[in-house]
Amino acid sequence: MELFQGLPAPALATVAAHARLRHLDRNVRIFSQGDKSVRAHAVIEGGVRIDQSGSDGAQVVLRFIGPGELFGTLPLFVDGHYPADAVTLTQTLEASWSEDELLALIHRYPQIGINVIRIIGRRLQEVQNRVRELATQRAERRVAHAVLRLARQAGLSTLDGTAIEFPLRRKDVADISGTTLHTASRILTGWEKAGLLTTRNRRLTVRKPAELLRIAEEASD
Repeated sequence: MELFQGLPAPALATVAAHARLRHLDRNVRIFSQGDKSVRAHAVIEGGVRIDQSGSDGAQVVLRFIGPGELFGTLPLFVDGHYPADAVTLTQTLEASWSEDELLALIHRYPQIGINVIRIIGRRLQEVQNRVRELATQRAERRVAHAVLRLARQAGLSTLDGTAIEFPLRRKDVADISGTTLHTASRILTGWEKAGLLTTRNRRLTVRKPAELLRIAEEASD
């Protein structure tokens, strides 16, 4: 798990002893936007979708969390309120630690604090990249970038290609690439017909990553 990389075995045993483990079914809300009872969470198995609602009630997908990844931690260091909803995508095993537990572990094992900074830094960089893509790239490139990120994050090598382990709605792909559902569906359908990827039961498999990378990195828009 990325949060605890670099810790020796005795430290990992201490971390595990303080964890609260939960087996959750699909579509279970782990926390809601605005909740004050904040904990640091991590996915061990399964997947989680992070959604945020605007003042008009419209909801968008911000991020997907795969095995080994941390989520819901930023409020511990900011204002103590979850900024979004977290909902399980499939049957999920998650671990969590209270604010006091996590801070005590960071004081005892500073490597955890360094790992938190690295995790938040990478995610900030990802947000900056997505903002740049939204401002400068056409929809097809943004969708290609989004699919490739998901494949790197939660891809499983199969005979058919790289299968993204958690289920995806086309609205999910539209949200994380900053386009409309109609546009994302049109692009994905075209790629499926061209053999670049396949979708079955909301499971997306990338068959030609090099071709998607070519689309993502096209110089002209």
